Amino acid sequence: MQIIGIICEYNPFHNGHIYHINKIKSLYPDSLIILVLNGYFCQRGDISLLAKQDKTKIALEYGVDIVVELPTIFGTQSADIFAYKAIEILNYFQVQTIIFGSETNNLKPLLEVAQKQLNNKDYEAKVKKYLKEKNNYPTALAKALNIAFDFNNPNDLLAISYLKAILQINPHIKPVSIKRTNSYHDLESDEKIVSASNIRDKYLRQKDISKYLPTSSLHNLKIINNSLLFTLLQYKINTCDNLDIYLDVNEGIEKRLKKYINETSSLEEFILKIKTKRYTYNRLKRMLIHILIDLKKEDIEDLKYIHILGFNQKGQNYLNKIKKDITISLNIIYNSNTYKIEKKALYLYDLITNSEETNFENQNKPIIKN
Repeated sequence: MQIIGIICEYNPFHNGHIYHINKIKSLYPDSLIILVLNGYFCQRGDISLLAKQDKTKIALEYGVDIVVELPTIFGTQSADIFAYKAIEILNYFQVQTIIFGSETNNLKPLLEVAQKQLNNKDYEAKVKKYLKEKNNYPTALAKALNIAFDFNNPNDLLAISYLKAILQINPHIKPVSIKRTNSYHDLESDEKIVSASNIRDKYLRQKDISKYLPTSSLHNLKIINNSLLFTLLQYKINTCDNLDIYLDVNEGIEKRLKKYINETSSLEEFILKIKTKRYTYNRLKRMLIHILIDLKKEDIEDLKYIHILGFNQKGQNYLNKIKKDITISLNIIYNSNTYKIEKKALYLYDLITNSEETNFENQNKPIIKN
């Protein structure tokens, strides 16, 4: 049996994700799929339209065998950290293959970029240098590596981060790419399979999105109170004397936060005001989430435990078979920073989506699909 790992956010779960799971099953008929799932907040700083427990139930419904959590403390960081921690978790479960989507669907150039980044000791310094010279982030990446590569494709970039993590953690894991059937940047397409960003945009504009996702996903979508979110952010920024303590707040950006928080009237307007070539839109969204959930630089820690969110019978059998070999706790460590931040993320999520996810978290029981 082939043990397959996938990493998803399901924001929201849509027809493209069904295609992804079905494609894996057609490529590997005798397989078990383990999903590392981001929860209430996503890697690009977005608030998930589906709650963690709903995403877990839907994943199991559509053929995933085991669902494990990517904690908020890692899931809302840069692509490299997001990818590294997800691969680290999958490696504990002895996955043999990790499958992800990409725009190029060609592992050779992606692997070459990953290797160049890992082997270039001055890479990060060069990126900062080119950013200071007013280059945008994709251009700075290309110049730092001295290569011609399109760094504007978000899933190719994430694929590179996955490949770097695999090379660092366990080079024996086989990476497999599946061609994305749509563009992340395309917000206009009306095909049966469109990107999650397309769906989110249409949902925000109150368009009919029923053709793009299954009913179990459609019926559980949250309404995000962005006005309340911005009010909470105003309170936090105005009453904090030292914003520099929060993760990703550095290089003087706290001055811009203080300056513009009372000169703008919405989250979108605020982000556009403080945005620079060094501070990309998504990086700023992540930073603001860190401020709101009180994620400080000093809170960052190594992976302390793995939280299993759900499984089916096949998944349970596999867990019983390998759990004696898993060298990390499969029980939540309640006094860890990881768990404390997860609870803060939960309370913020419940507040801005008018949800009641607290019971699911407090019960701490995996969802079992019979």
